[in-house]
Amino acid sequence: MADTLSKLAKPEGATRGKLRKGRGVGSGLGKTAGRGQKGQFARRSTFKPWFEGGQTPLARRLPKRGFKKHNRDVVAAINVSQLEMFDAGAKVDERALRERGIIKGRADRIKILGKGDLTKSVTVTAHSFSKSAQEKIAKAGGKTVLVAAAAAAATAE
Repeated sequence: MADTLSKLAKPEGATRGKLRKGRGVGSGLGKTAGRGQKGQFARRSTFKPWFEGGQTPLARRLPKRGFKKHNRDVVAAINVSQLEMFDAGAKVDERALRERGIIKGRADRIKILGKGDLTKSVTVTAHSFSKSAQEKIAKAGGKTVLVAAAAAAATAE
């Protein structure tokens, strides 16, 4: 069996030579080389994938508005009412907020907003506070600490 397999060959005329276009009328594909007379397809071999045949391209038809900064900070906005789930006297910082599931995913900054009410005194550490949030936390007997101030105090110790 190995002897016959090693002697296998294609039958005569099974493969044809490479077609050579534009090599005279006698070849059958001379002169225009199968591209027809004139026009876009006769002159160009390939087209840009975004070319729409002379129609105004989609990128130019759609309106352009605004600008989004690609490296902008993601701010996690947290309302005072969400701090109600913490125990009285608790220290609320980014880690505590993530453990409770209030902050999920990427958050570069944390801002505490004043929507809702707070009845427990908690120490809240965040990047910024709205005026109403500061007033409500102070009214409940709590304390607001800015992250920059907390970092400075930690390095001073």
